[in-house]
Amino acid sequence: MTEAENAPDPALEARRLVRAAGSAALATQANGQPFASLVTPAAAPDLSPLLWLSTLSEHTRQLQTEPRCALLFTGEPDGPNPQTTPRVTLTGQAERVEGAEAAALKARWLARHPYAALYADFGDFALWRIAPGGALLVGGFARAVRLRLADLLPEPAAVAALAAAEAGIIEHVNADHADAVAAIAEGLLGQAPVAGEAWRMVAVDVDGADMAAGERVCRLHFSRPVSAAEGVRAELVRAARDGRKRTG
Repeated sequence: MTEAENAPDPALEARRLVRAAGSAALATQANGQPFASLVTPAAAPDLSPLLWLSTLSEHTRQLQTEPRCALLFTGEPDGPNPQTTPRVTLTGQAERVEGAEAAALKARWLARHPYAALYADFGDFALWRIAPGGALLVGGFARAVRLRLADLLPEPAAVAALAAAEAGIIEHVNADHADAVAAIAEGLLGQAPVAGEAWRMVAVDVDGADMAAGERVCRLHFSRPVSAAEGVRAELVRAARDGRKRTG
């Protein structure tokens, strides 16, 4: 099999970059002048990037005036050449999220950024969501693919099914299969143990699951998108088995 044949589907590769990113570059503008800043995103179940932004920040004030923006998500370079870094630029429109929906999505954002609990309740902060408009994936040096929104986003029915089942999956896994979560985080994903903290599943979606111990968070990418709780179970069983093999 050639390297091209072994590469993941471009849309799935882009989604994995978005969902795993602990930080991203946000591009906004004011009066035609571009502006770039560092932000800490999380992905909603439907892939919409979530940002917890302060009104004291210049980029927030710019989004209030001009919601069109872009985010750059990056992975790890394949060697010393930075151009081998896989990356995806996602364009879209920013909107502030209010009410009960904001509370639920804030919890998801904090699951990816638990350290932010120290300031998450400050009065100048609010949740923003980027409604995706399209994306450009650069999978490495000289490998660019423009992705239409219909190709990029996960299947809505699967997103809804997993969102409805998520709380039950997380409760069951953490209560009955804590050893499997540790095997995945430490054995498969190579995370070091966190003193005094047990690894827990904190989020799950069609593309994977997030594990956390204290303020450390890691991402398990599923081998393929799933559409129901049974698919999550199969992926977790496989991942735990592979993690235990690696640790003997």
